[in-house]
Amino acid sequence: MSTSHPFLSRPVLPLFIDGKWVQARSGETFDCVNPSTGALLTKVARGGAEDIDAAVTAARKAFNGDWRKLKPLDRQNLMHKVLAAIEERFEELALLETLDMGAPIARTSTFRRWIQLAFRFYASQAVQPRGTVFANSVPGEFMSYSLKQPLGVVGAIIPWNGPLITQLWSICPSLATGCTLVLKPAEEAPLSALMMAEILTQAGVPPGVINVVPGPGPTAGSALAAHMDVDRVTFTGSTATGRRIVEASASNLKRVSVELGGKSPDIVFADANLDAAAVGAAMGCFNNTGQVCYAGTRLLVERSIYGTFIEKVAAAGRALRVGDSLDPSTQLGPLASRAQLDRVANYFDVARAEGARFVSGGDRVGGPLANGYFVTPTVLADVHNDMRIAREEVFGPVLAAIPFDTEEEAIRLANDTSYGLAGALWSRDVGRVHRVTSELRVGMAWANCYGVTDPSVPMAGTRSSGYGVKGGPFHIDEYLTAKTVWLNTQ
Repeated sequence: MSTSHPFLSRPVLPLFIDGKWVQARSGETFDCVNPSTGALLTKVARGGAEDIDAAVTAARKAFNGDWRKLKPLDRQNLMHKVLAAIEERFEELALLETLDMGAPIARTSTFRRWIQLAFRFYASQAVQPRGTVFANSVPGEFMSYSLKQPLGVVGAIIPWNGPLITQLWSICPSLATGCTLVLKPAEEAPLSALMMAEILTQAGVPPGVINVVPGPGPTAGSALAAHMDVDRVTFTGSTATGRRIVEASASNLKRVSVELGGKSPDIVFADANLDAAAVGAAMGCFNNTGQVCYAGTRLLVERSIYGTFIEKVAAAGRALRVGDSLDPSTQLGPLASRAQLDRVANYFDVARAEGARFVSGGDRVGGPLANGYFVTPTVLADVHNDMRIAREEVFGPVLAAIPFDTEEEAIRLANDTSYGLAGALWSRDVGRVHRVTSELRVGMAWANCYGVTDPSVPMAGTRSSGYGVKGGPFHIDEYLTAKTVWLNTQ
């Protein structure tokens, strides 16, 4: 498959502000690299605080105009038109995501279905009734009711591990409610957000409704989080950075939602379908080369099956084809950046120093893939829950297997973490499934499956995994503000 892409024909890919391509005020650029090869893809304008301010100004101007007043049916029709435009260029988007962050083309090619589901669900929300009439006991003839109106300007700081999908968690509800948007994609993977802005504008989304400013987190991201004219900021990324985003957002007490790190438990009981659980546990951790916030990276296995089961999981990992992301047969691509490769390699050293046993993996991939950022899927045994490898988020294909003896111990180990994004269990006992899912301190739990999501179903985190809802009708409410009206009818 060709590595050329029509969207990368410019010498420098600019920022997108107020419906126009513009260079960064500083004139600075950064390199965008193909993680499968380490080769330069393009140069991108490096946005800073001044560019963020220009984007927020454009977003506020668009919000104060006719955009927020668009009729519900017109808004729904526009979203259907945008979806049609995305589908027309979907192959370009999928290829760009593969080149930019390394997800295999076999994976990004499946995103069409998810994009359809997202746009159709949020378009349906655009025409839902909003507001409530309240009974009141005030003497006289008073009517009391509430309105739900678009919140305003939304700043979205999106991660590098899946930007094509992640950005839609902000784009779709903004279009459905009448908010305007400033996207700040990560420097490691900014391309799909820039192309998406072009597609939306060509489909009829007015200038200023979507603005895209790639740039460093400490400058562009911090400026967006602290901006006094941003009404809501949403962030997906590490817990440490999330804390700084929350602190910066206090400038004007803007609304915040943060989806942060995870060290999610995947619990396997002896009565489970072990063949299905082994494949599920492997993909629950190794999918997207382990670069998933809710990846099941702590495998808790009932002691009576511990040895045989982790061998099954390791075999499932070895069977996955690691290769160039453009090869249609590749199942696992590279890590998204050189920095992430170094991070994962360091955790291999940490695991060895702590005494973990490598059942499989633990190596960089050499040969024809040596210039890319590839590692082998890794299963670690003889792990205790107090080891760093069991407590810290690696964000790579590294699975730490921990034995347990009783249901109560499994629950205790699962909850013995600072995170709380997701968790899963495998068992044929329906009563046990209900008991354990009820006790897991997570925002999302799976039983006899892993990683199943749908844009119409809410997902959220707890504790150090953040707060705020994505998906489902609750998500729409985060883009609306409620206003109570009292009307004297006399």
